[in-house]
Amino acid sequence: MNILIVYAHPEPRSLNGSLKNFSMAVLERAGHRVQVSDLYAMQWKATADAGDFLEHEPETRLRYPAASGEAFANGTQAPEIAAEQAKLVWADVVIFQFPLWWFSMPAILKGWVDRVFAAGFAYNVGEHTPHRYGDRYGEGTLEGKRAMVIMTVGGREAHYGPRGIDGPIEDLLFPIQHGIFFYPGMTVLPPFVVYSADRLKPEGYTAIEAALEQRLVTLATTEPVAYRVQNHGDYEMPGLALKVGLEGKTQGFAMHTRDSSPCIDEPAS
Repeated sequence: MNILIVYAHPEPRSLNGSLKNFSMAVLERAGHRVQVSDLYAMQWKATADAGDFLEHEPETRLRYPAASGEAFANGTQAPEIAAEQAKLVWADVVIFQFPLWWFSMPAILKGWVDRVFAAGFAYNVGEHTPHRYGDRYGEGTLEGKRAMVIMTVGGREAHYGPRGIDGPIEDLLFPIQHGIFFYPGMTVLPPFVVYSADRLKPEGYTAIEAALEQRLVTLATTEPVAYRVQNHGDYEMPGLALKVGLEGKTQGFAMHTRDSSPCIDEPAS
């Protein structure tokens, strides 16, 4: 398989740096082709602005989504944007690797998404009618690819459990997994999360390597997160609200996975 790792950490000697190098070695040893977009090493420009479009007139008001779609269609995007899009097209699997900073990804990685996921490339595609609202959420230009997060977290695992003070890890990752991966059609694999990263001891690192290797060698067979596909009947059109009863006993983000059980009326007592 072709595997793209989009990597965001400023220190090559960090835990993230070690895990990135380990992942590359495991994947290449297994016969996969690997590319790495090391955003800090690339000095990736995180800000989305008029400089992203080679033919934008300075006196013209910038409407970034429209400008990105026009530049994508006309081949007038900044060269670094087109190069990253080509990597995404090439990849069978996309891995985002980063430390959790302030409950999200580092700004440089968000800036990569802002610039690379252009209109016409990752969104604003497909038929928009009262019965179908575009090719997105399970369908789209990146359909058929698999995606996964590898993430380090400073806090303890219990802090990110169902009752943890920092919120369930699935909720924190929902904007990335559902909104960035699943939106343009990618299949989302469960994340690989390293907790208590700042307190990790050597023996703990050995165990993490073993667990990560198992995840990497099973990328093609791991059961994905069961997000609901937008246009397959679970949502009312055109309002795109989940149909009543499909949420089962879940609420919040969890309603948008098929793991939630339909409501079943209790027998009268």
